[in-house]
Amino acid sequence: MFSDINQQPAENAEPLPTHKVIGLTGGIGSGKSTVAKFIGEMGFPVYSSDVRAKEIVNEDELLKKGIIELLGEKAYDENGLYDRKYVSEIVFNNEELLLKLNGMIHPAVKFDFEKWVARQATKFVFKETALLFELNLNESCFKSILVTADDNCRIKRVMDRDGKTYREVKNVMHHQMPEKDKIKKADFVIFNNEGITELKTETENIIHELLALGKS
Repeated sequence: MFSDINQQPAENAEPLPTHKVIGLTGGIGSGKSTVAKFIGEMGFPVYSSDVRAKEIVNEDELLKKGIIELLGEKAYDENGLYDRKYVSEIVFNNEELLLKLNGMIHPAVKFDFEKWVARQATKFVFKETALLFELNLNESCFKSILVTADDNCRIKRVMDRDGKTYREVKNVMHHQMPEKDKIKKADFVIFNNEGITELKTETENIIHELLALGKS
């Protein structure tokens, strides 16, 4: 269905036009990762900033050294792996430490993303990130997509998925940008209050709109 955009170039073909980066975001329990999965199944490459960040903190030795200097040896466990639980407990209510930590991780992810984009043979590439608007990453995107849902719907999903309490989920949501502010910033909004079939259909509709915009 989307082969015209995703076709690999022939060896002597003209280089592809500049990549058009589509930012994909959504708060906890919104269904962002499910939408990313649908987009991948349609043949478009999707870069998961959140997944890569978890890998980069273990792969990048310079970054690893900086994190230990900032948070101490306990930031990594006895196997030398990033201790996400320990780090989260330290920085969750310490804005200064969180800013410093993000100031090291986000540039490393940005550099990794740029290398990834350069390897893609498609016009459209998707960047999935929870902090698209918080970090103003949307400003360097062709368009942005927000996946959202009613608060109660999101809370129930996370409670069912992660076994968290209502209060724990609300606390996480409290530390994220309000949905009404994200909606104002987004170019496209997917309201994920219905079932998986409706979510897939809405995702496909937006992809069709993006393809049309990309031709203009």
